[in-house]
Amino acid sequence: MFSLNRIVDLIKQPVHRTEVHLRGGVHPDEHKHESTQQPIMSLPIPHQIVLPLRQHVGHLPKLLVKVGERVKKGQLLAEAEGSISAAIHATTSGTVIAVQDSLIPHPSGLPDQCIVIAADGLDEWVDLHPMDWRQQSPASLIEHLRLSGIVGMGGAAFPTQVKLRTTPKSPVHTLIVNGAECEPYITCDDMLMRERATQIIQGLAIARHIMGVENCIIGIEDNKPEALQAMTEAAAKADFAVQVKVVATMYPSGDARQLIRLLTGIEVPNDKRSTDVGLQCFNVATLLALHRYFDFGEPAVSRIVTMTGRVNEPRNYEVLFGTPMTDLIAASGGALSGVDDYIMGGPMMGFSLPSIHVPVTKASNCIIASAPDLFPPAAEAMPCIRCARCADACPVQLQPQELYWFAKSENIEKAREYHLFDCIECGCCSYVCPSNIPLVQYYRFAKSEAIAQDRAKEAANVARERNEFRLMRIDREKQERAQRHAQKALGSKDSSEQAPAAATNTEDAASKQAAIQAAIERAKAQKAQMKPKNVEDAPTQVKAEIAEIDARREQAKQAVTQSQAQPAAQQASLFDQAPASSDANSADKD
Repeated sequence: MFSLNRIVDLIKQPVHRTEVHLRGGVHPDEHKHESTQQPIMSLPIPHQIVLPLRQHVGHLPKLLVKVGERVKKGQLLAEAEGSISAAIHATTSGTVIAVQDSLIPHPSGLPDQCIVIAADGLDEWVDLHPMDWRQQSPASLIEHLRLSGIVGMGGAAFPTQVKLRTTPKSPVHTLIVNGAECEPYITCDDMLMRERATQIIQGLAIARHIMGVENCIIGIEDNKPEALQAMTEAAAKADFAVQVKVVATMYPSGDARQLIRLLTGIEVPNDKRSTDVGLQCFNVATLLALHRYFDFGEPAVSRIVTMTGRVNEPRNYEVLFGTPMTDLIAASGGALSGVDDYIMGGPMMGFSLPSIHVPVTKASNCIIASAPDLFPPAAEAMPCIRCARCADACPVQLQPQELYWFAKSENIEKAREYHLFDCIECGCCSYVCPSNIPLVQYYRFAKSEAIAQDRAKEAANVARERNEFRLMRIDREKQERAQRHAQKALGSKDSSEQAPAAATNTEDAASKQAAIQAAIERAKAQKAQMKPKNVEDAPTQVKAEIAEIDARREQAKQAVTQSQAQPAAQQASLFDQAPASSDANSADKD
């Protein structure tokens, strides 16, 4: 632990301001002060919870509950399936009344599978199991995280257990904490850092332990002085070194690659990930979720959501996942007159909600009640005048005007050559375009076409490989049939050649048997000629007794011989009777 004097020194030290500046970017009106005038408020438990299974990047989780089952808050409803997936938990106690397709907050506006829970108002938790993460191995902690349901809370919703993994090939030496929150209107991270800075640092300690990193840097934009002060004080009290750095307020400094470059001076190559250069980035809300899970045993069941725009009381709320957007709007005093749309996310990268009846999800960081005076309808697009303002504003240093021409003419291969997929779709180019060209929409179209071409090409390659395998299999089967026919023909030839040899072998066996039989007969004759030599001088009475014994022995041998030969004789007699009767009948007829 740091000494008290050390803590005081760290607090007194001026916060370091980064010297690296963002390339390009824009600075639209922030509109952040409206929702930061009041502390975070917890939204009441809704009457009904609708939990989409698709609240993250990756595979759909495996459903574990059935309709009619009572569940408790924090109970696992769907477990992570596959390497990239996230679990879903009950966000309050109640009864599962349906598993059905419902509208979800997604740009497609399409329904998806959801678990519907009728809340009982008790908010009864399952048994929670905090753990001493300091005594656990990183691998064990990552395995536990598969059950947490924690994803990136900055809006990307990428499963956190995947981001925390490190490999010997790409060790991580620096952990970046993203507190920039650069997009207008969004203030959930700002308020979180103001009110729960210590918990964020505790979550940072857990991530640091799992990844085995030494360097930790927190990046905050200079338009958040209260959050900056709170995080600096909390970092000074940590038992490990944490740097707090200020970056200039400029959109999109909150993009992970841009923030990494601003804080460290390291530029992540376009064909690499940040972990390939030893860096990893986490949102402050994600770190808070890690602290709640390991130190209290609470899985991801809620998040901070900014409700702003044309509402009576813009504010940040702690909201249970699955809460209807209508409850959030009502809590903020309701929408003002003229609201014609609701945007999830910021005005630069957000999208219009298909309905106000969709639920809050893990990616719902901000809801903006939009009106024509707030976001005027887009003006009619005019021809490009080649002013190059879009190129100046592009933070990735692309050539947006060239990409626009290639996308418009559907020259997808040329757009690839101009690094189409390096575009982060931040919208800076569209924001500064004097011709009101919706450039980002063209790039999204080109990306979708490129992805479709790649899939078609992959399908064609698979079909070609299958056809080649089919032709190879047919050829192999022909060769196998020809080989079987040849072996069969060769086998019949060998059998005809072996017939004389078999006859010769039979004759040899017969001659051998005859020789054996002759030897047996000779042995019998020699035995019969042999007489006892010690009875020649015996008395007459003894000789008579010997003769009597020999007679009885001979008689017994004859009896045994007759008994063995009797069945064969009987069969022969029966066999000989039939032809005899037949011949007699024939004689009578003649």
